[in-house]
Amino acid sequence: MIPRHPHRTEDCRAVSDILQRVGDKWTVLVVGKLGDGAMRFNELRHAIGGISQKMLTTTLRGLERDGFVSRTVFATIPPRVDYELTDLGRELLVPVGALGEWARLNQRRVAEARMKFDTAVE
Repeated sequence: MIPRHPHRTEDCRAVSDILQRVGDKWTVLVVGKLGDGAMRFNELRHAIGGISQKMLTTTLRGLERDGFVSRTVFATIPPRVDYELTDLGRELLVPVGALGEWARLNQRRVAEARMKFDTAVE
């Protein structure tokens, strides 16, 4: 039997795994903010707005684990911790930036499509 599509299952799993990380709304916002340079935790939290301390911690840990963000601890009192994009994270800025720009440019069109659909369904 000939497969209906040329995709391999392991490729689909790999893409899905990466998209779960980079497609998350907080990841997109964190990567976008860190694209301007290194930031401290609270600077990042205030710059994003609406993200809880726990969610930012979880997001940063995941990004660090996946190699997109580096964490540097400075031996000061109190300790200072900076987060910044790695080379891999800076590469991610390109598609994330493009997707963000596309979303901003097409927000109205998507809202109109949703209204049209919702009206037709009722």
